[in-house]
Parts: sequence; structure tokens; C-alpha cells
Amino acid sequence: MSATKKGIILAGGAGTRLDPLTRIACKQLLPIYDKPMIYYPLATLMLGGLRDILIISTPKDTPAIENLLSDGASLGISIRYAVQPEPKGIAQAFLIGESFLNGSGASLILGDNIFYGKLDFYREALQQTDGATVFGYHVRDPERFGVVEFDKSGKVLSLEEKPKHPKSGYAVPGLYCYDHTVVERTKAQAPSARGELEITDLNISYLREQALHVKLLGRGIAWLDTGTPASLLEAGNYIATVERQQNYKIACLEEVAFNRGFINATQFENLIGTTRNPDYRHYLESVLAESNGG
Repeated sequence: MSATKKGIILAGGAGTRLDPLTRIACKQLLPIYDKPMIYYPLATLMLGGLRDILIISTPKDTPAIENLLSDGASLGISIRYAVQPEPKGIAQAFLIGESFLNGSGASLILGDNIFYGKLDFYREALQQTDGATVFGYHVRDPERFGVVEFDKSGKVLSLEEKPKHPKSGYAVPGLYCYDHTVVERTKAQAPSARGELEITDLNISYLREQALHVKLLGRGIAWLDTGTPASLLEAGNYIATVERQQNYKIACLEEVAFNRGFINATQFENLIGTTRNPDYRHYLESVLAESNGG
């Protein structure tokens, strides 16, 4: 576990690409198969060992997210909330979360990003005390993302946000790890032409000082971006297929908390008792029975 970093979920935005779905509920509360979308990024932070978490959302949507997750105590974690009055870039999260971070490092994940697979790459990144770590994931359409360029030895040469002519096929997913200098770096950052504090510009500030680490994600890792109706459907179908074939739930927060030792067996049983869905409850009961050797 990392004692030097705290977790931030940026769950803001208007969700315009998912309209009219987002007229019903905010994007991060839409279902990805059998769980709300926000369960998945929260599970990623928890699987990394992070227990002190800030969720940032819009003035309208924050109360609904808080109603769902509360303060996290039942999961053995601490969840706090902050409002992003209007979207001014991903890096704005560090200014909003300055008092929460209180000089510590930070791991930021976007509320519509899902990671599935062996997360050793993430736990290793959380252990780094100096500099920043981002990840590279090979995609078909890199022009839609921040793109990282390498030389032949694997050294990072450049980062570019949504380039018209990408210099590589590696996109930077919405999961980042930063040292304790992240807030001061963000404060020194000028807004982009569109008036936002760009996460790519923040990463470039580390790159200039040769303090940016990039880990490439291999074939055993799935990264799902759920910002459009098509990708939302694809993500749901993917999660459903994996869960049915493996008889294993992805981003089951109760199970993650129990397996990570955030809660004990009695606390886990209490969570089972409050679970209304009989199939979900049966799954949690099977997890408990397996832990008891049953």
C-alpha cells in the first residue's frame, strides 16, 4: 500500500455525449452492467491500496453520488466530496483538492475510466515518491486522446493532447500518479487556448525535468472509456461476459474491501445483510464462505 498518496476521482462534466441519458442521472451513476459506473474507478483506487479518497463532481450531481457512497466507512475507507463549479480542465482537480491532499502525493482517476486485469503496474506506480507516472495504452484512434511519443530505447520524447497527426499509437488513459509537487505545478500552469488546465500540460512539466515515468500497459489489461453510448454499451457487454464466464464480479466494492483487509469478516457480513439484490447477496456470501474454507 502507499502511505504517500491520496486518491481523487474526477466525476464532473456535463455528459453531453451521453445525452439524453444524462438527463436522468449523471454519467458516473449510469449502469455498467450490474453496477454504477463510479464503482469501477473507486475499485481501482482501492485495489491500489488507497483508502483516503476525494470525489469531485458538479454542484448538481455531488449529492446523488454522496447518497450512493456516503463516507465510505462501511468499506473501511474515507470518502470526501468537493464541487467543481464548472469544468476547467482535469488538472483543476488538484486545485480543488489542495486542502484534501495537504501536501501529499495524489493518484487521479477519471470517473468514466474502467481498468480490468492485473493491477501490479498501478501498485508499483503508487510506490514512487518522486516525479509522476502515467500509462500508455495502444489504441486504434489515438487522435481522440493525449498521445505519448517514444524513441527507440523507450524514452519519452513528447506528449500531445488530441493531435491531428499522432506521433504514436499510444494513448494516455485517465489514471495518473503524482508526487507532492502536483499542486504547486498546477498553480504555475497557464490555461490552454480553451481556458482549461490541461492534464497534458501538467505531465509535460514533469517531462521537462525528466521526472515523468510512462508504463506501457500490456495485453492483459483492459482499458474501457465509457464516454459515448457505443462505448457505454461495449463496456457493459464486456463486464457481463467476463463476470458470467469467470463467475467473478468486477469492481465489487464489498469484496475488494474485504480482500484488501479494509474490513473484517463481521463487517463484511453486515454489508451482506444490507444487500437487497438476492443474486448479488449470494455472490457476497460465496466470497465469505470461500474465505472460511467453505
